[in-house]
Amino acid sequence: MMLQAKKGDLVYCDPPYSHSQSILYGAQSFSLEHLLRVIEKVKERGVNVALSIDGTKKSGDMICHLPIPKGLFPREILVNCGRSMLKRFQMKERTLETEVVADRLLLTC
Repeated sequence: MMLQAKKGDLVYCDPPYSHSQSILYGAQSFSLEHLLRVIEKVKERGVNVALSIDGTKKSGDMICHLPIPKGLFPREILVNCGRSMLKRFQMKERTLETEVVADRLLLTC
C-alpha cells in the first residue's frame, strides 16, 4: 500500500519495535531493513514518511541502535512514553523509576 502513495502524501509507519515487540506481536518475520528500503523509494518520489520506532530504554541510559540509513530521516524527535509497559508486567511490585522509555519519531520532511 505504501508504494501507492503519491507526492505530497504522508505515510505513518508504526512497525513492531525491534528491541521489545517482535516476540509479543508475532512479528518474527518482519524486516525493518525491507521497510527502510521501501521508505527510501517513496521518499524519492516526494512522499513524506513518519516512522515511530525504538528510541531509548533504561531512562535514556540505553539507546536502541537500529540500521537507519544516514540521511533518510532529516528530523528525529524523542517522545517520552513514561515507564515501560513491558517492564510493568515483568517487574510486578518493584519500582520502575529506571525504566522510562522514549520512542523515536523519524520524519523524512
